[in-house]
Amino acid sequence: MADSGCARVSAREAISAVAGSFTEHRPAARPAPADGPLGWSGYGESRARASARTGEEESVVYGTAAVGGRECVLVSFEFGFLGGSLGSRTGDRLEAAYTLAAERRLPLVSLVATGGSRMQEGMIALVQLQRVARASTSLRAAGLAQIAVLRDPTTGGGWATVGAGADVVLALPGAQIGFAGSRVRPADADPYAYTAEGQLAAGQIDAVVAPQELPVTLGRWLAALTVTGPAQAAPVPEALSAAELPATGWDAVEQARAADRPRAEAYLDVYFDHRLPIAGDRCGGRDPGLLCGVGTHAGRAVAYAAQCGTATRPAGYRTAARVIRLADRLGLPVLTLIDTPGAANDAEAERAGAGAAIADVFAAVAGARVPVTTLVIGEGGSGGALALASPDNTHVTSDSYFSVIAPEPAAAILKRGPDEVRSTADQLRLRPQDLVELGVARSVVGPARAQDT
Repeated sequence: MADSGCARVSAREAISAVAGSFTEHRPAARPAPADGPLGWSGYGESRARASARTGEEESVVYGTAAVGGRECVLVSFEFGFLGGSLGSRTGDRLEAAYTLAAERRLPLVSLVATGGSRMQEGMIALVQLQRVARASTSLRAAGLAQIAVLRDPTTGGGWATVGAGADVVLALPGAQIGFAGSRVRPADADPYAYTAEGQLAAGQIDAVVAPQELPVTLGRWLAALTVTGPAQAAPVPEALSAAELPATGWDAVEQARAADRPRAEAYLDVYFDHRLPIAGDRCGGRDPGLLCGVGTHAGRAVAYAAQCGTATRPAGYRTAARVIRLADRLGLPVLTLIDTPGAANDAEAERAGAGAAIADVFAAVAGARVPVTTLVIGEGGSGGALALASPDNTHVTSDSYFSVIAPEPAAAILKRGPDEVRSTADQLRLRPQDLVELGVARSVVGPARAQDT
């Protein structure tokens, strides 16, 4: 599949690039006026030319396919057919594809390349977006995954439904992506904002994938998101540090803040055979300090949200909530790693909705029907850490602490001087062994695995 700097590939070339096999389906034909629902002069001739040029009857091809050895329903847009635009017959095919996925209990993969709604059908074309949204919502309610691959270009209603409405959104390098197409966006608009790379930076897509890597990546996503049987709790990761249990509260804080302490990236690398990132909150933000996605552990798919030791920003919390809810809908267990001094509390974080974002994660964890496993691997600072914690399956490492707030601000709140910070840390009972005794944590995972309650 080509990027935007190369000749655009056809719908069937896009299918051949990712699928080992493909069986086309077609909806039942229905009569329609030659010049469409508006009687647009010359529309029938334009359709005929598009069909002769591409060999297709419409701007979408769909059917069942095997991608990476996994069965799915595959949809591919033909940009050469009137710019891959959505008309009433396109709506017929898209709705039929979603219905086929629901009937066969299969995930749906869309290879999108579209300029949006078809002008020659006016509002009849535009309302096809409602049909697509309804079909997509029904498939989501059935617990079936949707993956979109954004080719060049993906704009207008196709982006705002089939593309952005998917659970996982991948894009080819350099693809033009945006609700506004190139002919209708402001003349002074930053072109980078309308690229795959720009949309990734803005948290609107999950990954930019090179064409040669796409078949393997799609196969892994399909394997990860196709769940059979009830979800079993994710095993607790082994501790990567040989640190002893701290003698005092301040010792616990210093161990958790040590520069050479193992961080989330190291834990994830050891725990998972491979990981598939989910990046971005779909609201214009990303937080590199909170890693989210789905990985494979001992042959099983596990969703994860892992803090990296920085103050977590609203975009991070929103992304984590998104991943937890996706896991819950598809039946995947969840692993969370806690390591943050607390939620970001600067003015920018407040403007970005820090409180609402944290509340959203609390709600996602509280409402999860799948098991959530939590390991505190460093600092557990206040509600910004607790939001990601399982209420009944939280564990701690020997080089971690968990506190209502860090000792320094706790002392400040209590109107104590800097010389009382260490004694305040002791009073907070934030050591790993204290957390087990208090019932906040189930176990200490360390060099000599401590009591399990």
